Amino acid sequence: MTTDKPKKTTFIQGAISSQFIGNSVAKHQSKTTIGAHNIFLGQVRADEIDGKTVVAIDYSAYEEMAEQSFYEIREAAFAKYQLTCMHIYHSLGVVKTGEICLFVFVSAPRRKVVFEALEFLVEEIKQKVPVFGKEIFEDESYTWKKNT
Repeated sequence: MTTDKPKKTTFIQGAISSQFIGNSVAKHQSKTTIGAHNIFLGQVRADEIDGKTVVAIDYSAYEEMAEQSFYEIREAAFAKYQLTCMHIYHSLGVVKTGEICLFVFVSAPRRKVVFEALEFLVEEIKQKVPVFGKEIFEDESYTWKKNT
């Protein structure tokens, strides 16, 4: 079985569109060894912090370090799970509440694998990748996001 291992994670400027997500899924319909896909979509929440509501998050990253972390996480997932394909996309720049900022997409011959692999990937990304979010409030003040 061949695996589709992208050389690097794709950072996307701004929000990740539903059209981009749909097209990504559609491209895999010709891969007939795949029996299951699983997708995680991270969406910006309108959290309330100290009486102020978040209206957007401005994402930044140490891109070279982030790419290395994504690479290590991706390789660990391919070693641990029998995946056919894996794609990780993360936003940079401003993403408004309700918009998608993280898109993780895995495919495998069987369904159980994609559930386990996706949980592993998202937890590893949250813990290890140097992507930073500045939560912006309606009054344009901000606070740095803490990953939970």
